[in-house]
Amino acid sequence: SSSFASRVYMRSLATRQSNLSVSKYIADAVNILKAAAYDLIILETSGIGQSDTAITDFSDVSLYVMTPEYGAASQLEKIDMLDFADVIALNKFDKRGALDALRDIKKQYKRNHNLWEAKDEELPVFGTIASQFNDPGMNQLYVAVIKTIADRTGVDLKSTFQISEGMSEKIFIIPPNRTRYLSEISESVRNYNAKADAQSEIAGKLYGIKQTIEVLEANGEANTTIIESIQKAYEELELSLDGRNKKILTTWKSKVEAYAQDEYIYTVRNKEIRVPTYTTSLSHTRIPRVSLPRFKSWGEILRWVLQENVPGEYPYTSGVFPFKRKGEDPTRMFAGEGNPERTNRRFHYVSLNMPAHRLSTAFDSVTLYGDDPNRRPDIYGKIGNAGVNIC
Repeated sequence: SSSFASRVYMRSLATRQSNLSVSKYIADAVNILKAAAYDLIILETSGIGQSDTAITDFSDVSLYVMTPEYGAASQLEKIDMLDFADVIALNKFDKRGALDALRDIKKQYKRNHNLWEAKDEELPVFGTIASQFNDPGMNQLYVAVIKTIADRTGVDLKSTFQISEGMSEKIFIIPPNRTRYLSEISESVRNYNAKADAQSEIAGKLYGIKQTIEVLEANGEANTTIIESIQKAYEELELSLDGRNKKILTTWKSKVEAYAQDEYIYTVRNKEIRVPTYTTSLSHTRIPRVSLPRFKSWGEILRWVLQENVPGEYPYTSGVFPFKRKGEDPTRMFAGEGNPERTNRRFHYVSLNMPAHRLSTAFDSVTLYGDDPNRRPDIYGKIGNAGVNIC
């Protein structure tokens, strides 16, 4: 048995044949469990065909579970369990066409049992989503199964479970129209990289043409017609360069000069912030805090800005702030030692009277202390892997 509870016994029986849904020893197994005085015995088949009803010979109450992918509505006439089953569950009710399938199954159930005047809501056919917690269809199915067992066997089964009216409906963590959001992100990144490469190549060609024109003009012996044709080619190619990228190239020199100053000045919420751009080593060497590449080619400059850039500027590969602020060191503490409320109280305590109320949370206390997360054998977390509570 794979069940730890002493009140539950579970056993799998192989059918040994592909055309059988139950083992030939199922009757003996049921008799043994009856002799052991178990209150409820649940039999599950290995999946049956349209005409297989063998399970009904061993059960007082039968539940038939199916999905919307049964084919055309005419296929329902071939499913014998729609005649013999006491309760029918249409699982995976969140699938496309599930409502139509539920309607067709109820129609077939009425035909099979001559219930022409019965209302749809009175039929023991339920749409369920078993993978969803507190699913209305599963709750209704549970109550129906309990009631059917009590009616058929006379056992005094009374459930105090309160069900809610309504039909199963999938509760999406991610909306259906956003299920491809990860693919969309990767596509956006690939498209951006491809565009950056293309624009960098254009900028590189423009730089080469510009250098050619300057050399010819400096030589003074070139034919004016040649220079004009090259200039025309430059102007036509320049139309393919994005205006924002052109601005990057025109402002590159001023950006280099700004980082070469002793202080870098930027504004946050209308407040001017001045940050020293250099640190001094023990040997009195000036070390720049932000070092820009010494590229000359427009293509290399544009590629670097589009793919890396300085801190505080898109695409923020070096961080979202221009410089690391000083004097705001966060409070360092572990999380996971207690519930979220205790973690929160501990943070307020350790950050009391600190110059900056910022938290740096570590989740590796288990690794540091070398403790197992739990002594129970069914918790498989090893040292270094543990769940934590944060708030």
